[in-house]
Amino acid sequence: MTIAIGAHVDQTDPIAEAKARNAPHVQFFLGDPQGYQGPEFRYAGGAEGLRADAEAAGISLYVHAPYIVNVATTNNRIRIPSRKLLQTHVDAAASIGAKGLIVHGGHVNKEDDPAKGFDNWRKAVEATDLKLPLLIENTAGGDNAMTRYLERIARVWDAISAAEGFDMVGFCLDTCHAHAGGNSLETVVADVRKITGKIDLVHCNDSRDEFDSGADRHANFGAGKIDPDLLAAVVRDAGAPVVCETPGGADEHTADFAWLRERL
Repeated sequence: MTIAIGAHVDQTDPIAEAKARNAPHVQFFLGDPQGYQGPEFRYAGGAEGLRADAEAAGISLYVHAPYIVNVATTNNRIRIPSRKLLQTHVDAAASIGAKGLIVHGGHVNKEDDPAKGFDNWRKAVEATDLKLPLLIENTAGGDNAMTRYLERIARVWDAISAAEGFDMVGFCLDTCHAHAGGNSLETVVADVRKITGKIDLVHCNDSRDEFDSGADRHANFGAGKIDPDLLAAVVRDAGAPVVCETPGGADEHTADFAWLRERL
């Protein structure tokens, strides 16, 4: 079984980054991952050029939404700008022909009823014109996170499954986040599939920290705390395209790809 493996790369020239890694696909940000300014295209040819050049090179593109997007929160000053930012990134990612937009599950405040967060996710899906698949990613830390624990992910899915546009929502499984979030990697693929029905993308990362640490610290393969065979088993079982968000540049990523392929 051949699984397509790519990496998260710098956004200036994703095509060159993909070629440097001999990767069939790459993931990148559009603009500042910590800012509300909205997407920007740093590629010299702009959105149209990036789309055309990626198609010509046979390279698939994935876009990661800014980390600050939190459509679950009850705080209007964060939720409303987050929804707007999500829509502008959906539009921008669609304009370059991206295969999906990855977004973190977000969280509610400590004193909030988590149910409000699940319902806010439903509202966000309904309010967003999804022109490409929106891939919700599990996260590593926080007791009030929407997608750290499996039962929370299940409640998000229950809520959004009633929303118009739900057919455009998928799931991105991050191995480091699952491990650090306290979800057993032995069963996580089956557990997630039971909830979401599918896994559309795997963020394959080793973890610098221990199981259930809540720490989102990625490590290169074999340099972290995740059992190598387990990491490979998750990728194999999920059977989805892989994005490595491991430290380093083309050389480190190429080494990570080789390490993973050897174990697959």
